[in-house]
Amino acid sequence: MNKLDAMDCRILAELQADGRMSNQELSERVGLSPSPCLRRLRQLEERGVISRYVALVDPDAVGLAVTAFVRVRLGSQDDKHLAIFEQAVAGFPEVMECYLMTGDADYHLRVVVGSLGDFEDFLRHKLTRIKGVSQVTTSFGLRPIVYRTELPARAS
Repeated sequence: MNKLDAMDCRILAELQADGRMSNQELSERVGLSPSPCLRRLRQLEERGVISRYVALVDPDAVGLAVTAFVRVRLGSQDDKHLAIFEQAVAGFPEVMECYLMTGDADYHLRVVVGSLGDFEDFLRHKLTRIKGVSQVTTSFGLRPIVYRTELPARAS
């Protein structure tokens, strides 16, 4: 686990709110001069605390209005079948998140598509064709209530 101090947390909070700001602006917002701020930023990157920088795209604006939450059970949970499933779903651009789970499902996926027809195609031609998939249960999101990308970083 990476130890974070209060300044690291301030830097992370600012960057999670606006990852495109300049080092000058970041340093002003967190109360450091530019050189120490850049040094801390590079350390956070090198330690893997900051893994990458991305743009957040509105799904509706690009025609991806349907969000499905899919629970998947495999017929066998041995390493071979887990690896086959995980490798397959990692290659599906519709899968935004995939978690290995405890409980009544082996995996929980968040899938984003343009329409119910697109979801049916994904289900029939991709997901259920993965060797070992025995059961799929889907719920559709009606609208997001809370959607965050900022992690609540705390000093440790």
